Amino acid sequence: MDATYTYLDYAASCPMRPEALSAERAYDEGELAGVNPNSLHSSGRAAARALDGARREIAACLGGGLRPSDVVFTSGGTESNNLAVLGLAEGARARDSRRRRIVLSAIEHDSVLDLVGPLRERGFEVELVSPNRQGVVEPGALEALLGETCALVSIMYANNETGVIQPVSELARSARSRGALFHTDAVQAFGHVPLELSDVDAVSVAAHKIGGPVGVGALAVRGRVPLRPQSFGGGQEQGRRAGTQDVRGALAFAAAARACCGTLAETRGLVSRRARGLYDLLCAPDTGIIPTTSVAMGPDRLPGIVSVMVPRLDSETLILALDQAGFGVSAASACSSGSLDASHVLLAMGIPRDEALGSLRISFDERVAPSDLDRFAKTLIAIVAERSSGRRR
Repeated sequence: MDATYTYLDYAASCPMRPEALSAERAYDEGELAGVNPNSLHSSGRAAARALDGARREIAACLGGGLRPSDVVFTSGGTESNNLAVLGLAEGARARDSRRRRIVLSAIEHDSVLDLVGPLRERGFEVELVSPNRQGVVEPGALEALLGETCALVSIMYANNETGVIQPVSELARSARSRGALFHTDAVQAFGHVPLELSDVDAVSVAAHKIGGPVGVGALAVRGRVPLRPQSFGGGQEQGRRAGTQDVRGALAFAAAARACCGTLAETRGLVSRRARGLYDLLCAPDTGIIPTTSVAMGPDRLPGIVSVMVPRLDSETLILALDQAGFGVSAASACSSGSLDASHVLLAMGIPRDEALGSLRISFDERVAPSDLDRFAKTLIAIVAERSSGRRR
């Protein structure tokens, strides 16, 4: 990437950390490179021990009483969410045939919401719980949808577009009080804020959101929780996910997680201050830029996501203008950036479509300098002023 280009789309995927790159190099240059961790010979057993070491690291960073044996390595957040929602739903129904209802939040990532059709094809009823105007799923709204037939509730830990952190512990307790399992997609939150997972049955995470490699993730599922596998042909990961594990990726993931979790409090405070400064610059009076929620940057938001909107200007135009000026940002989720429609998250929050069409997500971590954020703010404000003036003419 051009040295003059400032990448501000860390919520989509962030640059790899030196620790993760070092872990990959050590693997590539070591005796375990390419060894199958499921083989019975001494090299295979050594690869299995290395994989289990990575499993211990991920479990320790997750906390919440999760054990290394609970960690299932996957190909990333999408597979983790697919396995969690489909596998837990079918596991709960197999344990109790009355459990046929699934509750998802309306602001989930597409890797969860796109399962509505497959779930219904498998005989489940699916309901969506909407957030309030601030993007928060309130426990009372969830409780209204719970019943004795609910099998699973899946609500993300923090939203990947707005950065709003959900009251996961309270939501999980409500679900479990009615006998339902609770899963949270913590892909965006892991490594950025402390996770409270004591009441959660399963949690999804991914490496590339914290400076690990693309293509590796994990689903942590408590041992007592029924999970039906969704892939077959090998019995790996205690029969929960078939396929030879990516030891190299798992080691790099663990190294990135260790680096993030070891400095979590310090980096969270630093990034939060930078995000608040950027927010104040962008959303000052007369810039023509407004926040997606009326709640300013604070403890109930991820530190490195600033979500704003430019009414009467579309995000595609803004993104291309910013890209030409040397800044990379996204409109809501990068996974659906090819769509010209408004963000489903913002619409679910009750934001008018004409405002939601001008949404921008600026995301970064401690590796982005304040001077780069200041330059970005000045550039975006100038672009908005120029484009708005052109529209008025």
